[in-house]
Amino acid sequence: MKQQLENIKKVASDELKTIKSISDLEKFRVKYLGKKGELTDVLRGMGKLSNEERPVIGKLANEVRFFIEESIEERSKELAKEEQRQRIAREAIDITMPGKRKSLGTKHPLSIVMDEIKDVFIGMGYTIAEGPEVELDWYNFEALNTPPNHPARDVQDTFYITDNILLRTQTSPVQVRVMEKQKPPIRIICPGRVYRSDEVDATHSPIFHQVEGLVVDKGITMGDLIGTLKEFAKALFGKNTEIRLRPHHFPFTEPSAEVDVTCWTCGGSGCRVCKGEGWIEILGAGMVHPNVFRMSGIDPEVYSGFAFGIGVERTAMGRFNIDDMRLLYENDIRFLRQFK
Repeated sequence: MKQQLENIKKVASDELKTIKSISDLEKFRVKYLGKKGELTDVLRGMGKLSNEERPVIGKLANEVRFFIEESIEERSKELAKEEQRQRIAREAIDITMPGKRKSLGTKHPLSIVMDEIKDVFIGMGYTIAEGPEVELDWYNFEALNTPPNHPARDVQDTFYITDNILLRTQTSPVQVRVMEKQKPPIRIICPGRVYRSDEVDATHSPIFHQVEGLVVDKGITMGDLIGTLKEFAKALFGKNTEIRLRPHHFPFTEPSAEVDVTCWTCGGSGCRVCKGEGWIEILGAGMVHPNVFRMSGIDPEVYSGFAFGIGVERTAMGRFNIDDMRLLYENDIRFLRQFK
């Protein structure tokens, strides 16, 4: 048994020098020191030794075990250092090489215009209100004084999910939801996506963006609306910009008007952009209809207010002289790079 232990020590020592990885080292440990290892197998036979041989062989066995364990620990450290050296060599960085320029993204033109509109009205004391894009028929139509037989409810114009649920055609439902929960005074803008069943072409899209506004308080007049829109137009399009109101009809406002601004290209003298008119339509507005107030729980005999809706795509197309709305959605990098 003594010769067997000395042989295990010699063979293990020679084998240890050939090990090149941590995983192989673990296999080596199991081979000699595991439950079924060679050294363990020898130690199981010590019960057959005489009382004189057992202490001598036991001492030698412990020396062999200690030698193997210490050798494993030293080899483990050597392998770890070698592995670290190889990893450093693999991951070495040549600090003399020129860096790669990262291409920074820019705001989308719609985001630029949307943020500018928000900034203008937040500066006037408005707060931002949001609501669901999948809306109930009540909030999208009925509560906005648009009865069941109104043409806007036709499936050719509106994306219906069920008879009572649809994709909102405007952000006006947000105004109704706010009026139901908040007592006047109210001063909000409602930015967001809206949906209408339009064919995609240079000036139409089934998905587009609006920023609608609402003011409700005692004594609000058409003059307040005109003054607000003048300040908005000057802030967004330049201090020399003027506005023009043309009579129109919206079910939820009375009186109602389409609002034009002087052409940002020619200043009102007439050009290709404004088609020689000197004016460009950008939004619709009007005084909130009494029926809308009543259905929202506000007394029209006490309060009055105005509302307006701005088409973000149309404003962006005018601001940046874009002649095809589809460019805003195609994500062509060559187009988007122009807005740095």
